[in-house]
Amino acid sequence: MTYLAVGLNHRSAPPELLEAVTLPAEVLPKLLHELTAHEVVNEAVVISTCNRIEVYLHAERFHDGFRITRDALSLLTGVSADRFGEHLYVHHASEAVEHLFNVTAGLDSIVLGEHEILGQIRSSWEIARTEGTCRSLLNPLFEHAVQAGRKVRSDTAIGERTVSLAHSAVELANDRLDDLASKSVLVIGTGEIGASVAEALQRSGVHELVCCNRTYQSAQALADRVGGTAQPFHTLPSLLQAADVIITATGAAGFVVDASMFTDRTNRVLVMDLAVPRDVSPDVLALNWIDLLVLADLQAFANANISERQVAAEDARHLLDEEMERYRRTITTAEVEPLLGSLFRAADADRRAEIDRLTKHHPALTPEQWDAVDAATKAVVAKLLHGPSAAVRSAAGSHRGDRLAEAIRELFDLS
Repeated sequence: MTYLAVGLNHRSAPPELLEAVTLPAEVLPKLLHELTAHEVVNEAVVISTCNRIEVYLHAERFHDGFRITRDALSLLTGVSADRFGEHLYVHHASEAVEHLFNVTAGLDSIVLGEHEILGQIRSSWEIARTEGTCRSLLNPLFEHAVQAGRKVRSDTAIGERTVSLAHSAVELANDRLDDLASKSVLVIGTGEIGASVAEALQRSGVHELVCCNRTYQSAQALADRVGGTAQPFHTLPSLLQAADVIITATGAAGFVVDASMFTDRTNRVLVMDLAVPRDVSPDVLALNWIDLLVLADLQAFANANISERQVAAEDARHLLDEEMERYRRTITTAEVEPLLGSLFRAADADRRAEIDRLTKHHPALTPEQWDAVDAATKAVVAKLLHGPSAAVRSAAGSHRGDRLAEAIRELFDLS
């Protein structure tokens, strides 16, 4: 049995491929059940954001777990495994644990140290628990990882100096336009990213903030929260004409904005597409008064002055090492100690049975002599089992630990 993490992210895959394999939240339950329908997969959690899709498994066998994940992603996304297979990364055992801890801490994000990923992981974890695919095996892992992510942000400087995607978007807009205080901004999409952007815009003192979403009630709820106005989705063309800045983050499967929705403008318009898949059709680039920015532009801007956060990231990595060691000790107690308890009880039962047999053949031995035999045989059993026990405890939570534990179960016939 082993932990397995399989995925694609902004580093491993080109943007157009990452867009194609990203799954909306409502599809995640179907993928979770597709994965756990196989008997070799015990539990599963799926994280799908604008910058990554990752599948975490507790599986009986590494290669089967990888194959099942690859095929399930192909089935649910409609993208051939031949197209994305070479871009998949895979971590197993302790490497999978380390990867998850790094992700929760924001150390693997498009913006180093950003905090939004922590909420996204909590949401994904909750979906898996609700669907019954995250129980006693993966639940402790995600609980420790989320706790570690919180601790990194509270105990290191990365939490003080980091910028989220939303804050980066607002800062970049300010940088491009000098000042948002006189600008009208249209936010399309009220999901996690859209809502974060709207809240950051409110704090920046934007002149006018308009929220638009396919579900009007969601737009109204967000507008009420940030002091903006809500508009129905069917008015989008007229809203595009009135906005100085357009920020999209809808999660729609196709383009939401294209060139045909605009008429000529005399002023320049900044369009920021934060969605995966992209919301804005590339044909808007033919309009010479539009400046289109995408996630890659945002990453370059956010990481322009990254040196201070890189120093903080080193502190975060040291803290994560401590948290992963704490998790390993917890897993040792939870998984290894019951197995070793069974091993020692089985060995002691055999020892006692052998002493009982000898008692019938050596009736002349005194109680003191039998006590000596008892102590000596206990010492022999303890010495014989010390090496295997220490090895399993030391390797707990790793692929080697899984192999050693399975070998003990098989060799000593422990169920």
